[in-house]
Amino acid sequence: MIRMKAARPSTISRASQATVGSIQSLVGVVGRHVIPAILSGLALGLAGCASVPKTPPPQPVQAPPVCPAPANGTAPSPPAPLSWATALRRASFEALPGWGEDAQSEAWTAFQRSCAAVQLQQAWQATCAAAASLDGSDGAGVRRFFEERFTPYQVVNPDGTLTGTITGYYEPMIRGSRQPSAIYRYPVYGVPDDLLVVDLSELYPEIKHMRLRGRLEGRRVVPYYPRADIEAGKAAVQDRELLWTDDAVELFFLQIQGSGRVLLDTGETIRLSYADQNGHPYRSVGRLLVEQGELTLEQASLQGIKAWGERNPERLTQLLNQNASYVFFRETDASTDGPTGALGVPLSAGRSLAVDPRAVPLGAPVFISTTWPNTETPLRRLMLAQDTGGAIKGAVRGDFYWGSGAQASAMAGRMRQSGQMWVLLPKDFPLASN
Repeated sequence: MIRMKAARPSTISRASQATVGSIQSLVGVVGRHVIPAILSGLALGLAGCASVPKTPPPQPVQAPPVCPAPANGTAPSPPAPLSWATALRRASFEALPGWGEDAQSEAWTAFQRSCAAVQLQQAWQATCAAAASLDGSDGAGVRRFFEERFTPYQVVNPDGTLTGTITGYYEPMIRGSRQPSAIYRYPVYGVPDDLLVVDLSELYPEIKHMRLRGRLEGRRVVPYYPRADIEAGKAAVQDRELLWTDDAVELFFLQIQGSGRVLLDTGETIRLSYADQNGHPYRSVGRLLVEQGELTLEQASLQGIKAWGERNPERLTQLLNQNASYVFFRETDASTDGPTGALGVPLSAGRSLAVDPRAVPLGAPVFISTTWPNTETPLRRLMLAQDTGGAIKGAVRGDFYWGSGAQASAMAGRMRQSGQMWVLLPKDFPLASN
């Protein structure tokens, strides 16, 4: 069955940006002839009993380009789809560099939060039940628990390499107001009523991690509005304002992070969490400024982009619109010590990791071996896969959650390190289940 529904706020966070895409992006995933036909039929179905349009005249068929045959006469095999079975290679705890030096007990609270989300899954039931009676402050006991009940698997890229990229993210704090004014003039929107979700996973299981965002234009499903059109008021965002903020760049980075806190002009602090996204791919404006020679790589941070915007106010809107992706929010509980990740539990600063769930099961412990931001100093610790992200795609790919505040922002902004990852799974975990 093809399901299409109006998007509504959900429990997922920035993480879910990894699962969304535009109508155009799916064409390249499944086929440039099949999907347009499906979406066309889908749009016609929404029209109810409307008359069938006339058949358009046939288009000339272009001959495909002639490609030389491989030297050995056989075509190369396409890489296997990313999955737990293809991305995880059995290892041993002795192979984990720095395992004996890490304080695994510092990850125990994050692990218990993971258990709260996965304990009903058969593969996790016995492990999480045993964890409930363990003293999490007993460092030796916690390490022994993981060594006795888990099997480590090294995460391997499709090309067989073991190293990938570890970046960082944080929970920003911005200023806002429930009422617009000359100071608070940049709206933060909830999910618009005309945003549709197209789910084709029952027909095409290989794209079950992708949900398309679009809107109706007559009887056609078309891509949802890009950032520039949303900002210009072309989308159905009127009366969807949650609040207004005083800084366009801070709001832009709130969307990149996917959640954050807002200090209102009344003195109250609230939390905004990811609700949905317009389906357009993310484009880094920092990288764009570096490519244009406007900033150095070291300057391409929140602070650097804000400073560039202050020097070039007439060009700021045009720059931000280069990233067509747009995130919609919902107001959530501000009393927890961290924002809610894709797993549905609060994130733990320094111990929660965003991953690609095609390669790493959400909720699982993940041991990383990387370096501290902009240094060669080893950073090796046990973390929990509790989030995902629009740019977190690939097997050996992680996003380190640093927490809230200025220091977390600085660490996250500087972090782009090489690293390796090992996933810890209960001994009878079914790797083929995704």
